[in-house]
Amino acid sequence: MIITALRNWHPEPGELVEWQPTHAALRAAATATADPDPGTFLQDNHLRGVHARARSGRPHTAYLAVTTEVDGELDATAMSRALTRFARRHSGLLTWFDTDGATVTRHSVAPARIDFEAMTIGHTPGGAEFRDHALVRIARDAVATSWPGFVLGAIARPGSFTLYYATDHALSDGASQALVLTELLDFYANETTARPLSPFTAAPVGGFPDYAREENARAHQFSPASPEVAEWVEIFRDHGNAMPRFALDLGLASGDTAPMHGIEFDVLDRAGSAAFAEVCRAAGGRCVAGVLAAVAITDLELAGRADYYGMTVLSTRGFGEFLLTQGWLCNFAPVAFSLAGCASFTEVVGRANAAYDRAIRLSTVPLSAVLTALLSAGADPASVTASPNMLSYLDFRRFPGAGTAPYERGMLFTGEGETANASMWFNRDAEHLYLGCQSPATPFAQHQLARYHAHLRSVFDAVATDGDRRVGADEREVAVARHHG
Repeated sequence: MIITALRNWHPEPGELVEWQPTHAALRAAATATADPDPGTFLQDNHLRGVHARARSGRPHTAYLAVTTEVDGELDATAMSRALTRFARRHSGLLTWFDTDGATVTRHSVAPARIDFEAMTIGHTPGGAEFRDHALVRIARDAVATSWPGFVLGAIARPGSFTLYYATDHALSDGASQALVLTELLDFYANETTARPLSPFTAAPVGGFPDYAREENARAHQFSPASPEVAEWVEIFRDHGNAMPRFALDLGLASGDTAPMHGIEFDVLDRAGSAAFAEVCRAAGGRCVAGVLAAVAITDLELAGRADYYGMTVLSTRGFGEFLLTQGWLCNFAPVAFSLAGCASFTEVVGRANAAYDRAIRLSTVPLSAVLTALLSAGADPASVTASPNMLSYLDFRRFPGAGTAPYERGMLFTGEGETANASMWFNRDAEHLYLGCQSPATPFAQHQLARYHAHLRSVFDAVATDGDRRVGADEREVAVARHHG
């Protein structure tokens, strides 16, 4: 499984099949009563944004999608049953929302009242023409303000089929996307061959509405006096009461955005990834700490930032029986540490690891409690609500489907809207460590990012090859070293 840009999706020709709810299921959803339980902060805020974007006439791009290639003939009727079982298992997928831009109300559909059926659309030549068709469907239907907020489709051909699933971000996150096709295909194999379900599919799974209730309950357990909240406020204050920004100037004025351009490249191959991880371990840190250290060194050497300040994404699935839940089970937390006095990468790793441990602890505070405390401390609302530059690390080797053909062939992509940031998504699988960056599609920004990414890769290369790298090399020194190396 890799995270990649949607332009890299090139399925082969075949018969296009799409799954839709039955008319009875749609009637049940349309008449579903309002659910008094709240959503999560991220979910509600996202849905307000979806509402605002729709009112302005802009297309929906806030979705996640995953696709793979499956061996064997497609049994569309069996897949209908598999999709029904999958959706009924996850109560978060049995909800839809309405909003006026302020209040968000959830409606819950009874599991027993939903079913899906397959519709054969006709032949598709695959490639870009199919991709354009699929993206129109996803933008139209994978929206959580109606039910279902997800879509499933396939391209069937003799001996194999392409399968794709897409959903509004309100109903999913990266981990959910890494799980969904493995689970769906497990149900499908059970329907077609009576193969027993895998343990992770047969296991009980928490529902996202339950998670939302727990998050709201946890939010009330924190106040500005709570140590974790006080640390959040202190980190924010120490960095100008502003969300993290990319280290280099990307040429955009404050508040401006540009169309998003996806950048992706291999950072290290399999051997290099293993060597890099071993250096980090020997230095007292995990691989993600090494990633943070490499980014911090690059920020110092290109932008003069002696203090690293970033925002990372952390899973919150461990707060209950939610490891296998379909939903948006994440939180953000700041990562901040100083490089002062560090002469080498291995010295930075320990500080990065401690900062990441602190971020894990701070991620226990729901964002609603954090933002309330930041505003109470006098932070500017515009600064508090600005979209931060993000850094994420995800190890796809840790998911249940790892090693199976459909999982290893899988591709995960997102909708492409606009951005002012250059957030970095580091991912590792069995073959490599690679980087995806969602960046402004302007010539100046792309020039800056080319400089930055070349320097960053040189840091990783040096660590993996030499076992360490000194801190303080500038671009010219790096270029000379690479030339003579």
